[in-house]
Amino acid sequence: MALFGAYRAKRRDDQELGAGVWRRAHDRYVRGLDRYHQVLESAEGELYDELVLVADTLSSALPRVRAVCATAQRITPSGDLQVPGGQLTGLHRCLSRAGNLLAAASEAAAMAGLEAAEGADVAEQAESVRRRARAVLEEVDQAESIVASR
Repeated sequence: MALFGAYRAKRRDDQELGAGVWRRAHDRYVRGLDRYHQVLESAEGELYDELVLVADTLSSALPRVRAVCATAQRITPSGDLQVPGGQLTGLHRCLSRAGNLLAAASEAAAMAGLEAAEGADVAEQAESVRRRARAVLEEVDQAESIVASR
């Protein structure tokens, strides 16, 4: 039964996101979230509590990223990896940056865990991760504004 559910989810993704650049941008964000959650599993104590709040914020942006990618696919369908021109180049750039910044937030969370274990200030380490998470959300906001202006 789970296999059929996975098949249906893939078909829905193919319909909504296509198989090109918009699907790839969405999947990059999903992979970044997965990585962040993997890092979260190794966090402990007060740092864990802080990182969970950031994880919730980043996860809550996933439906927004999906909506932007689905809208972009409707506007300019992409079946390959060629980035469309015009204003949608900026949209793709924002989505790519959001995924890359999410990966950087994951890395910062991993480093925060290591440094907190060595006695570094947890609040300072958590702020570093929050700062990167804010940058991710700013890119998602920018992507939404580009789509809204179309």
